[in-house]
Amino acid sequence: MSSFQHEHIEKMATDLGLSTMCQLTGPLAEEASTHDWTYLDYLERLLDEETSAKFSRRVRVKSQMANFPFRKTLAQFDFSFQPSVDKRKLNELASLKFIEEKENILFLGPPGVGKTHLAVSLGMVAIEAGMSVYFTRVHDMIHTLLKARQTGTMTRKMATYIRFPLLIVDEIGYLPLNQEEAALFFELVSGRYEKGSLILTSNRSYGSWGDMFPDTIITAATLDRLLHHSTTINIKGNSYRLKEKAKAGLVSQSSLMKAHGTEKEG
Repeated sequence: MSSFQHEHIEKMATDLGLSTMCQLTGPLAEEASTHDWTYLDYLERLLDEETSAKFSRRVRVKSQMANFPFRKTLAQFDFSFQPSVDKRKLNELASLKFIEEKENILFLGPPGVGKTHLAVSLGMVAIEAGMSVYFTRVHDMIHTLLKARQTGTMTRKMATYIRFPLLIVDEIGYLPLNQEEAALFFELVSGRYEKGSLILTSNRSYGSWGDMFPDTIITAATLDRLLHHSTTINIKGNSYRLKEKAKAGLVSQSSLMKAHGTEKEG
């Protein structure tokens, strides 16, 4: 390939927004010559590298916009440590049919058992499929909506939370909601009902949600909409965080078992 051709191809690739092809035109031409690639082999490799790079960039940008606290995958989840989690069910959910059918997923269990990990993992799968996802802790969301109400922009902000194909709301039940906060949460759930999917994580069973909301009417109305089209994953196991501390010798194994009521009586 002549220097003129190289520069001409790079310019056209740049004009077309094919930045990876622009960078690899020369190196891959040399590799093609060394290994006797056909013209189609060379073109296919260029397009493959460009496609892979664009996919990686899109996933990176969407992941940043999703506001994840961390990035985790299902492959990184230790199903052997949490045998109460059905791996086949999680793989089924990873097909994203629940988003297509506007269904909700609720992960319930004590702190540290991997609820947020699983929620983020499904969010990452959705992003890789080209969907827009947003992650928020419930009290961060409520605080944002309350501030928006003060500035007269609450309707627009609520619409932002409602428009995502998948919204992940974390840490429901750690702190109670007052009447105004509960009403906002109900409005969100109602606004997304049969329009978009929610993934929620909570440390409380449904029977205890009455302690979080100010009255039984709003509790029942919220659960009615959440559970109508939904899958609940109950995680019963030890905390990953305590597990790591036990490995480091910071807590004893018996303390780890007591923390989750798993110590056998002698």
